[in-house]
Amino acid sequence: MRGRPAGVIAVDGPSGSGKTTLGGALAGELGATLVHMDDLYPGWDGLLGGADRLVRWILRPRAEGRPARWRRYDWTRGAYAEWHEVPSPSPLVVEGAGAGSVAAAPYLSRLIWVEAPSEVRRTRALSRDGEAYRPHWERWARQERAYFAAERVRDRADLVIDTSLVPDALGAVLGTR
Repeated sequence: MRGRPAGVIAVDGPSGSGKTTLGGALAGELGATLVHMDDLYPGWDGLLGGADRLVRWILRPRAEGRPARWRRYDWTRGAYAEWHEVPSPSPLVVEGAGAGSVAAAPYLSRLIWVEAPSEVRRTRALSRDGEAYRPHWERWARQERAYFAAERVRDRADLVIDTSLVPDALGAVLGTR
């Protein structure tokens, strides 16, 4: 990946595809800081807002050698809460829809696309997030479809993993298992 800075891996894909699981395992394996896009979105209609905040709060400042930090969105209160520092120069893994946006691309060393069939994803998401997510599933899915189509995230990915077919997604990424 010539021309890209080292140390920032984005794990993007639709809800329930396995981004959080893969991102957490990858961050643990690499000793990287992990940022969840769920903490950056400004609510249920905020996929693009979260992608913008990732670049403004974390990726651009980090690339410019400035302190990078992000503010956690409190889904219960419906407002942003405390700030969190991103240690530098540690590796960084960002997981969630929006992590692989075109605006983020210049700051990424790798972009991983994670997918699974819709029914598998829905089952995973609802078992993970419970009934609170059910009324928002289609609302969020519409944003994802528009974002993925406009930004062509899957087409730009360095690696595509279907987590319904690959039992060891981390091993596939690291090429070790």
